[in-house]
Amino acid sequence: MLHINDLVFRFGGRVLFDGATVHVAAGQRVGLVGRNGTGKSTLLRLILGELAPDSGEITIRPRARVGRVAQEAPDVDASLIDAVLAADTERTALMAEAETATDGLRIAEIHERLNAIDAHTAPARASAILSGLGFDSEAQLQPVRSFSGGWRMRVALASALFARPDLLLLDEPTNHLDLEATIWLEGYLASYPGTLLVISHDREILNKVVGRIIHLDQGKLVAYQGNYDIFERTRREKMELQAKAVAKQLEQRRKIQSFIDRFRAKATKARQAQSRIKMLERMEAVVPIVEERGISFDFPDPEPLPPPVIAIEAGQAGYEPGKPVLRNLSLRIDMDDRIALLGANGNGKSTLAKVLAGRLKLLEGDVLRSPKLQVGYFAQHQTEELNVEGTPFSHMLALMPQAPESKVRAHLGRFGFEQDRADVKVAQLSGGEKARLLFALMSRNAPHLMILDEPTNHLDIDSREALVQALNAYEGAVVLISHDPHLIELAADRLWLVDSGKVIAFDGDMDDYRRLLLDKAREERRDKAGAAPSSAAPSRKDERRAAAELRAQLAPLRKAAQQAEKKLTDLMAKKKLVEQKLADPKLYDGPAEKVTALQIEMGELDRAIAEAEALWLEAAEALENAEAEA
Repeated sequence: MLHINDLVFRFGGRVLFDGATVHVAAGQRVGLVGRNGTGKSTLLRLILGELAPDSGEITIRPRARVGRVAQEAPDVDASLIDAVLAADTERTALMAEAETATDGLRIAEIHERLNAIDAHTAPARASAILSGLGFDSEAQLQPVRSFSGGWRMRVALASALFARPDLLLLDEPTNHLDLEATIWLEGYLASYPGTLLVISHDREILNKVVGRIIHLDQGKLVAYQGNYDIFERTRREKMELQAKAVAKQLEQRRKIQSFIDRFRAKATKARQAQSRIKMLERMEAVVPIVEERGISFDFPDPEPLPPPVIAIEAGQAGYEPGKPVLRNLSLRIDMDDRIALLGANGNGKSTLAKVLAGRLKLLEGDVLRSPKLQVGYFAQHQTEELNVEGTPFSHMLALMPQAPESKVRAHLGRFGFEQDRADVKVAQLSGGEKARLLFALMSRNAPHLMILDEPTNHLDIDSREALVQALNAYEGAVVLISHDPHLIELAADRLWLVDSGKVIAFDGDMDDYRRLLLDKAREERRDKAGAAPSSAAPSRKDERRAAAELRAQLAPLRKAAQQAEKKLTDLMAKKKLVEQKLADPKLYDGPAEKVTALQIEMGELDRAIAEAEALWLEAAEALENAEAEA
């Protein structure tokens, strides 16, 4: 499906790919991994032809359809369902042509093709994808333009999935998804019928979806069979073997050099010394695998506080009086709590986080806070509030004006901003570095409670692992909102479910929560299947779409009836000609064999007409029954 041969590409004076070669077979689901900034997204642009390599070649199977998620959120007046249906350009074009075509043969060809591409199930497939990504039936009929940018990016993802290209390229597909949609996407991609190449820092996606990992490292593309856990284990074993080989060769070289130094001056050993010098020159050095220096996080530990640090009784939270988002809040948080909030987007997780952070007052109820409580609050949108002309050092100094420079830089160093990196402009920082800067800013006062709302969106896998270790080492309380099940499983020991305006303890682990979501989805499908049809009058556009889909379903039956009728008409015409010949008196003045031949032909035509008539009646009856049922 995809062949990359000896790829060389430079960007901004830096070599991203240096003789990179890899092949992806049709039907494979492949994960592309590597540190941030190594060129993973650039590789997708090279595959799509948006960038040209300096040398080497990238080839895709001829006539293969390549798809990806649009880089910008769609901004159209069409409804969500229509926007997703439009992603199948062939179906859209055929449906439009079916509305205006007048030639009977072309109409038959159109409907035959619509039937072949399963066009009549397209609305149901599009609706199922949108539902899995968090849009209910009512939302699917709303204009795309009425949704926020993050939700519109879900529509872009739905469009790419619905189009079902032969080669699907996905770059961090879970960034705009909540945990529920991420879990649905895992299941969908695990059974994707085409070839999949996905860039992701989500271990669950890389473990449950892909069967092959391509690692971008030092400008090369190295393929490993298996999921991410297998890749990680295989690479670690490979590094250990390589390290042993390097150590063994160094010891061997040391012994040879020692012999040379000892006996080079002795006449009796000079020949052996020269021989070993040549041996040393011919020895090909074993190159160790260079492991990039990892990023570490180190949250400062707070002073202990007596429990609880926060308690809420009979609380109601929301943004307008009389319109609570959350009701009957009764909860407490202690210093040793590690809590993850579960629930679909829009159910109130961020509202609860703002209440706990003191950024939103309760509409009703009481909040008890320890007088000395310090809260650190992380939200991904805060990256937009950073001064792009400032540096990590200037941002931190503004919050610690009385602190000496050494203390400011020491705190930045806890989050990977060492030496000159602390003086780089924010505009030049990667998404992961901006996230780490936010971690540094919000933890400057050694908070007793850290509230992290989607902290991993721009972190690579190694940085996510560093975050897990830092949270586990941190001695304060943590409230976590994340679409990363791996982070939740390793960093949280209590789960709260935010649903239907309530916050309740969830008695189970992430596997139990997955089962809950699957059971809920099955119940919704059963309810939808058993629900009465809507009494709302369909629009003219819906009527035209329904009529076109009906024509597509009936096209094979109508074509069979038309063919049977045509065959019967042709046979009747032939019979009429034979009858005219047999009615001619001159026929019987000629050879008897000619009369016999015509009589035999007449008998054969009678039998053929009887069979054709039966087939025509059968086809016509089948068409009539199907039309009646429709």
